[in-house]
Amino acid sequence: MTTRAGFVALIGEPNAGKSTLTNRMVGAKVSIVTHKVQTTRTRIRGVAIEGASQIVFVDTPGLFRPRRRLDRAMVAAAWGGAADADLVVLLVEAHRGLTDGVRGIIETLEQRMTPAQKVVLAINKIDRVKAEVLLELTAKLNAAYPFAQTFMISAEKGHGVEDLRRWLAGELPEGPWLYPEDQIADLPLRMIAAEMTREKLTLRLHEELPYQLTVETEGWEERRDGSVRIDQVVYVARDGHKGIVLGNKGASIKAISTAARAEIAEFLDRPVHLFLQVKVRENWQEEAARYSEMGLEFRDGNS
Repeated sequence: MTTRAGFVALIGEPNAGKSTLTNRMVGAKVSIVTHKVQTTRTRIRGVAIEGASQIVFVDTPGLFRPRRRLDRAMVAAAWGGAADADLVVLLVEAHRGLTDGVRGIIETLEQRMTPAQKVVLAINKIDRVKAEVLLELTAKLNAAYPFAQTFMISAEKGHGVEDLRRWLAGELPEGPWLYPEDQIADLPLRMIAAEMTREKLTLRLHEELPYQLTVETEGWEERRDGSVRIDQVVYVARDGHKGIVLGNKGASIKAISTAARAEIAEFLDRPVHLFLQVKVRENWQEEAARYSEMGLEFRDGNS
């Protein structure tokens, strides 16, 4: 039997549904999903099997106009993921349509993609608009860029996702699988655990604070009884932020820790002892070590 394997990059504006689609394709939660934009910071790889094909999904950070150093690193990671991929899927939200942000992404695709690289259009959240709006949007987008194929999907509900996965599987290059059959992500477990905790922080905290914090797994101890002890540090930029994360009498951090521990334990399929500390590091967004921990490149100036 001929096997196929390759990388598929999911690109689009923040909140277009890339993480939801990755999780749906893989059949497990490997990418964090929240209602806040710019949640995905690193290129998270999820591995899906479709017939004799192994599809490695690269869930990139949302593409937007970068302002801060962290923003620039995230956007560079997204375009890097697209450049390295065998296939690229552009996700567009049906109800938002051809926005300035989508136009900007299409312009960059024209500059960066080689003629050999196939770019597929996936119009997501189709349950939010009427059929005639979808048809009009499809025509507009295909006039703007020569997409290899167009799919109408709902990543959240699963509509159209199997058709997209089957098509991608058939288009990948022939070759041996890149990962063991039972592996669903290539991020280190330490980083996946940190991302899961960061998701719980993002869901619980409001406004700008989630963008001002990061989570690192400092300790990972395998225990004889099969459980694991995980020590994590939540870095915040200001003293005031530390108080918000901790909450009244530590109520917030306790709830966050409980929720994160349950999810990490479910993911690892074994008991987890999770210990969180909150530390103030005013300039963590300017420290190269924090970027390495997130799997991002530390970029100087406006590069």
